[in-house]
Amino acid sequence: MGLWNLLVNDPLTFFLVAIPLLYSVIFHELAHGWVAYRMGDPTAQMAGRLTLNPLKHLDPIGTLMLFIFGFGWAKPVPVNFGYVSNTRKGLVLISSAGIIANLILAFLSVLIFRILAPPESSAFAQIIYYMAQINIILASFNLIPIPPLDGSKILMGFSSPGFQYTLSRIEPYGFFIIIALLYTGMLNPVISFFRWIILTVIMILLP
Repeated sequence: MGLWNLLVNDPLTFFLVAIPLLYSVIFHELAHGWVAYRMGDPTAQMAGRLTLNPLKHLDPIGTLMLFIFGFGWAKPVPVNFGYVSNTRKGLVLISSAGIIANLILAFLSVLIFRILAPPESSAFAQIIYYMAQINIILASFNLIPIPPLDGSKILMGFSSPGFQYTLSRIEPYGFFIIIALLYTGMLNPVISFFRWIILTVIMILLP
């Protein structure tokens, strides 16, 4: 269900979902740009993307798709690997940065919930719950090794030049492949598997 239906039918839940979703995506993109900057690439900084300002990260079409279909995207942070001395290392670290940011947010959300133990019916508890769930899903989804998702870039960092070339050839069609796989439900087991791994690790790390 898209966010538009949620806004119309349940405005309170809409805001409780939209706010964590918005900033989870922002932190994901910001992490990409920040790691790229630390590795010598000023492209994201020059584009004004090292900010928490939502207007710098929102993609009009991606936002519209999110409202209508419940699946959307933000503007990818621009990265120029020409500035990065070690391209393979850059691919892995920069691409994994967004996933790691989502994992940290998910872990902190669960930790805060454990420590504060707010009433489950409270708005604060629901925001924390949605923050954890959204970030776990974002991390799980982006681990899928289909271009242009982060998982494919991480895989490229460990792959031969030939396989990197193959993945790069797929990237122009990757969006349509992902949409088709989501529509048919073929990605659901993969996302569920990554989600299970992430939840297991979080539960192990929590006291």
